[in-house]
Amino acid sequence: MVSLLARLPRGNHVAAIPLVGLAGAASVAVSAAALAGLALALVVVQTLDPVGGRSVGNSIVLAGRLWLLAQGGELRIASGPLVLAPLLLTLGLAWGLSQAGRGVARLRAPLSTTDAGRAAGVVAGVHVLLTVVLALAVDAPEARVGLVRTVVGATVLAVVAAGWGVVRESGLLDETLDRGPVRAVLRGVLAGLLAALGLCTVVVAVALVSDAGGYAALSGSLGGAGAGAVGLVGLALILLPNAAAAVLGLAAGPGFHVGAGTLVSVHGVTLDAVPALPMLAALPDTQAVPLIAFVSQVIPALAGLVAGVTVGRWLRDDAGGSVVAGLNGILTGALLGVAGGLLVWLAGGSLGDGALAQVGAPPVATGIAIAAQAGIAAAVGAAVSRWRAHG
Repeated sequence: MVSLLARLPRGNHVAAIPLVGLAGAASVAVSAAALAGLALALVVVQTLDPVGGRSVGNSIVLAGRLWLLAQGGELRIASGPLVLAPLLLTLGLAWGLSQAGRGVARLRAPLSTTDAGRAAGVVAGVHVLLTVVLALAVDAPEARVGLVRTVVGATVLAVVAAGWGVVRESGLLDETLDRGPVRAVLRGVLAGLLAALGLCTVVVAVALVSDAGGYAALSGSLGGAGAGAVGLVGLALILLPNAAAAVLGLAAGPGFHVGAGTLVSVHGVTLDAVPALPMLAALPDTQAVPLIAFVSQVIPALAGLVAGVTVGRWLRDDAGGSVVAGLNGILTGALLGVAGGLLVWLAGGSLGDGALAQVGAPPVATGIAIAAQAGIAAAVGAAVSRWRAHG
């Protein structure tokens, strides 16, 4: 909706809308569309099971709670605090808020620095206000909303996403990004992170296919007929980035936890009871380290190579030769480690108290390991790419 408005000709009607009102309307549109789409998807799934499915009202409440979790929120259920953001929903919401910021900036171009800050602040502020209202609406004795964590998470997400959309569209950061190797390094970090996540997703797919029977058996044991099967597939999809981030911890070396009693790493596998989620069929069936875990060890290096080659290609002609490119490759690898550590931190969380209080890869150890491996590979990739470009 925001992008559609932004493509319309800017006539007197649009120009007459105050900047604050336009930004607020864009923020409301994004939140309403996200909630409506998620609720509609859940309602459609429940119609496949007219006997045992949830009611429309319960489906809407569930959509609201998923929306809160996607922003880093917390639900206190009988088994303890539930803090696990379904990252696919998080990415979708961040994209929507970014588009809202871009749409406002496009309609009000050119924007001064003050107006850009005001637009991003209103988009973020309205989003946080709507989040608080939703949190109070879906709060219930069986699922208490941790309001402080939820508000903090929504604030950070909205400020970063909306702010990025506004400054990107308004061009306020172009001068800064064009200085030195900044743009090339950032492109390299993004390319390396996407390459790592893509390869980790392949590892998840291979692990699931190798135990397709276990996935089917676990899915069938949960029942729910068609609605159950479709719902479990949907749950697996929105948690797929979380699973890829866990594999990133495995590839880097530290491994990942699914509760205190289950650790998967190349140094050994410890298995204990885990939640009955079909996606967890990808976990090893024995304490022997699977071959795919050893193969995944090349991912940080490959991601570093992709990052380094990207840096070498995007460096300006006057930026220097292979030595300078190699140094920038080391910096890119270090920043890739920071990004990887931040990602696994966002993807992890807890599924309750006690044994399930720790889910995901350790962020600090994973980030350091990625930075060390990717930094070396990125330096080589950037130097060789720069040398060939200057050939």
